[in-house]
Amino acid sequence: MTALPSRSRNPSGGYARFPLPRHWGGGRTAIADGTHVKLRENNLMGSRHIRYAGYGGIAYHHIADTYIALFTSFISCGVWEAVHILDALMKNRSAIQPDTLHADTQGQSEPVFGLCRLLGIKLMPRMRGLSDAVFYRPNKSIRYQHIDALFGDEIDWDLIATHARDMIQVVLSIQAGRVMPSMLLRKLGTYNRKSLLYRAFRELGRVERTLFLLRFISNIEVRQVIRAETTKIEAYNEFLDWVCFGGPVVKSGDPVEQEKQLKYASLVANAVMLSNVADLTEVLRAMANDGQPVTADLVACTSPYLREHIRRFGRFSLDMADLPNPLNPQPLPFEVGL
Repeated sequence: MTALPSRSRNPSGGYARFPLPRHWGGGRTAIADGTHVKLRENNLMGSRHIRYAGYGGIAYHHIADTYIALFTSFISCGVWEAVHILDALMKNRSAIQPDTLHADTQGQSEPVFGLCRLLGIKLMPRMRGLSDAVFYRPNKSIRYQHIDALFGDEIDWDLIATHARDMIQVVLSIQAGRVMPSMLLRKLGTYNRKSLLYRAFRELGRVERTLFLLRFISNIEVRQVIRAETTKIEAYNEFLDWVCFGGPVVKSGDPVEQEKQLKYASLVANAVMLSNVADLTEVLRAMANDGQPVTADLVACTSPYLREHIRRFGRFSLDMADLPNPLNPQPLPFEVGL
């Protein structure tokens, strides 16, 4: 594995300098997903998870559509993942700034759709159990010829208009960093379900989710994009498990140390990805110089999750005199002139 230059202490920044990742995604999309992490018993963050049938917590990862990890947080098993889905985008200070967000069914709810709309984030989750999804009419008098059976209650537009100023003030507070979206969603969703502000966010979210569901069921390209992007984070979870060998259980009982361990694991995974991108760029450039066809379609089929050439076990020697080559994020031959 190519050693990383000392100046590449921020892997995502060095990663974004290479043209290669842009063939995997535009950098404007993020994907969120949680994976189970085992903990020791009698832990403040630990609990039994029905879906994973085990004791532990949830490592909640956000990655870009270019495969690089953007943010990792550690949450308890009993929390609905959608509560924390927006925190990563608010805390993200990397060179990659997404405005579209994919997740699974756990990563969405009506208030989250409403909050995303006001934050300028396009939420496009992978929905499960569409037969239970509720579509809302814009008005009780409106009827549809072929899909009327999908629709139930109507939208309360007066509620949205009445509390629009309050919702905008909340969003401005989030953008100013005074409050995290998870804090707001926990407060509104857990303790104040009868509050008018919660109902206003929920009502706006019903509008946004109904529009999304209509696009989701009518446009096969939307479903294909969502499926392709959410598959990337499944591959990332597998890659991260491979990187974090030898420690399937988080031993510390301190929530701060637990989250630090997960964040450091993502940092190591990003460093490996940066090294792979640098190596892939050199290999593809050498192939093109040898006269072999290197095209955008070929490059799009690669990924930075290569691991066969990486030695996790074995003998490693540190030679301070053996300096690695500097990063060379130059365009590939077929990109010159584009």
